[in-house]
Amino acid sequence: MNNSHSASYAAAGVDIEAGYKGVQLMKKHVERTMIPGVVSGIGGFGGLFAPDLAGMKKPILVSGTDGVGTKIRVAQLADKHDTIGIDCVAMCVNDIICCGAKPLFFLDYIAIGKNDPEKVASIVQGVAEGCVQAGCALIGGETAEHPGVMNPDDYDLAGFSVGVVDNTKIISNQNMKAGDVILSLSSSGLHSNGFSLVRKVFDIEHADLGKPLDELEGKSLGEALLTPTKIYVKPVLAAIEAARVYGISHITGGGFFENIPRCLPEGLSARIDKSSLKIPAIFSLLQEKGGIPEHDMFNTFNMGAGMILIVDKADVVKAVTALDAAGEAPRVIGEVVSGNGGVELV
Repeated sequence: MNNSHSASYAAAGVDIEAGYKGVQLMKKHVERTMIPGVVSGIGGFGGLFAPDLAGMKKPILVSGTDGVGTKIRVAQLADKHDTIGIDCVAMCVNDIICCGAKPLFFLDYIAIGKNDPEKVASIVQGVAEGCVQAGCALIGGETAEHPGVMNPDDYDLAGFSVGVVDNTKIISNQNMKAGDVILSLSSSGLHSNGFSLVRKVFDIEHADLGKPLDELEGKSLGEALLTPTKIYVKPVLAAIEAARVYGISHITGGGFFENIPRCLPEGLSARIDKSSLKIPAIFSLLQEKGGIPEHDMFNTFNMGAGMILIVDKADVVKAVTALDAAGEAPRVIGEVVSGNGGVELV
C-alpha cells in the first residue's frame, strides 16, 4: 500500500489513503464482533463464514437488507455518527428474526462525499455495536467516496445480514387461530421510520437539536430522534424456544396497519387495545406539533411497539417468562380474531 497513491485520482476528489486510514481505525470495532464461524478478517474481496449447522435437519438461509432512511440527516446535523450504525444493523436483523432465523453475519456499505477516516470509523463503531447486540459478525463492508455526487459532509449507510434457521423451526402462521395473544416488545422511540415526516414536522434543518425539552422529559430533540433502534434478536429467539409463536412482525415503515397483517393468515385479523400500549413521549410531541391524525400515526410509526409476537394462548406465560429473562418487558396488547386480515384498534 505504500505505493498506492494516485495524484490524478486525488485531484478528482478521491483520497485513497484516507480510505486505508479509515480501515485501520475501524479494525478495533470490527474485532468486537468476531464470533465462532468467522474465517476471514476485513480487507479481502469477500467475507468468509463457516456456519455451525449441527443439529439442523434442513438449514435455510434467510437474508435481509435495509438502510436507515432520512434519519441519517439528523445524525449529520447533530454531528453524531456513532449510533446510526446500530439502526442499520437493527433494520436488517429485526426483519430476519421474524422468520425465526439467527443472524450470522453482516456487511455494511457507506457512501460518503469526502472520506473522513474518523467519521467513517465512528459510523462503523455503531455498526459493530449493533452486531454485538445481535450476536452476529461484521465480516466486511465497503466505503465509497462520491465527490461531485454528494456534498463533502454527506453520507448514506446501508447493509445486509444473513441468518439461518432449521426448516422445521421457520415461523409459520398455519396454526394461528382466533384467541391467540398478541404481545408487544417496547420500542426505544421512533427507531428508523417516518423520518421524512419527522423532519418536516420539526423543521429539522433549523431546529435546536441540543435544547432539553420538558415534553421529552428533559431530553433534547436530537437525543430523542437519534435514540438507536432496539435490536430484538436475543429475546425473540428465547421466546421461540420457550413457546409456540405463530407470527412475528417488525413494526417499521407502514406501522401497525401494514406490518401486522404480514404475519396473519387469511380469515384472521388483529384486534389491538390502544390503552395497553406504552407510547414514548416523542410520539405525542410529534402528533401534537404536526397535527397528525391518530390513524396516520399508527400507519407510519411503531407507537411504542417495535416488535409484535403472536403466541398460542396456552403458552403466554412461557413466552412472557422467557422474554422477561432476556431483559424485555412484554405487554399483552391484543388478540387474534376472525376477520379479513386487517388491524382493528379499540
